[in-house]
Amino acid sequence: MRYFTILVALLLAGCSPVSQYRTVDGSMLGTTYHIVAETSLSSERIFEEMQRINLEAIASMSIFNPNSQLSRINRNESDSVDIHIARNIEVAAKVNALTPRYDITVKPLVEAYGFAAKNREAKPNIDSLIQFVGFDKFHLEGHRIVKKDSRLQIDLNSVAKGYVVDLIAEWLDRQGAENYIVEVGGEICAKGVNAKGIAWRVGVDTPFDNNNSPGAHQQKVVQISGLALATSGNYRRFYYNDAGERISHTLNPQTGRSQTTSLLSATVIAPRCAVADALATAFMASGENEAIALAKRLCDSIQVYFVLAPEQGKEEYREFSTLCE
Repeated sequence: MRYFTILVALLLAGCSPVSQYRTVDGSMLGTTYHIVAETSLSSERIFEEMQRINLEAIASMSIFNPNSQLSRINRNESDSVDIHIARNIEVAAKVNALTPRYDITVKPLVEAYGFAAKNREAKPNIDSLIQFVGFDKFHLEGHRIVKKDSRLQIDLNSVAKGYVVDLIAEWLDRQGAENYIVEVGGEICAKGVNAKGIAWRVGVDTPFDNNNSPGAHQQKVVQISGLALATSGNYRRFYYNDAGERISHTLNPQTGRSQTTSLLSATVIAPRCAVADALATAFMASGENEAIALAKRLCDSIQVYFVLAPEQGKEEYREFSTLCE
């Protein structure tokens, strides 16, 4: 009997899940995701959880899903704010308090310029649209949103990807994962080390126009562990209007105009990806001088790496960095 007991114990031990580095890729929020994690979870289990998080996020925060809770709020069919929308608004409010260049109420402008799955207007009526853009035009009361102007609409695309990265990282933490990297559409959270036992390495793409191959041309490689990273730039989502003006997806909520400056890309490293995501957008909307000034103010809590346009007559990109290297 004793030998039988030992045999059963050995067989059960042999069936225990083995912790190893697993890679899972897929689609999420209209973009791609990439996860590498040392875990005893199967790749199938991780994939299932990514599907669940994706569906939940789309049902809550997507402006491209007409049935999402946020779309219903924007159409004034509901004033109920779920936990995901509330958390994103909380992050956005903190960043807006740092700089008014960041504002999630720019959806009417985003639509007018054609960056929200809508046909762009040849000559957007900015003076009309900007009247109902502004963080001061709404507030939360418990789980309700109260609008001062019913035409106000919210776009969480500048923070939601980073927030979802945080959700995935928190789930991996609950599963006991100590080493992982999570990437959704370029927004990243990393913990511990990779399979070689070193901190995760992340590339920052070179911001030349139409560089649509992530990782193919890299301006810099940084190491991160226990932190999140997000990059925003105007070198992929832009077009030229009939007047030959360059229209980028970064909008200045104070002027209502498309913002194209000498700041070509802004990378932010912060404790939370939602914060890094929102701040990267805020820096791009601020332009070079304001962004550098704000980055210096925040140097105790975040790190930044800015790629700036070359000086006139030169080809080399300029840089501003507070990275700890």
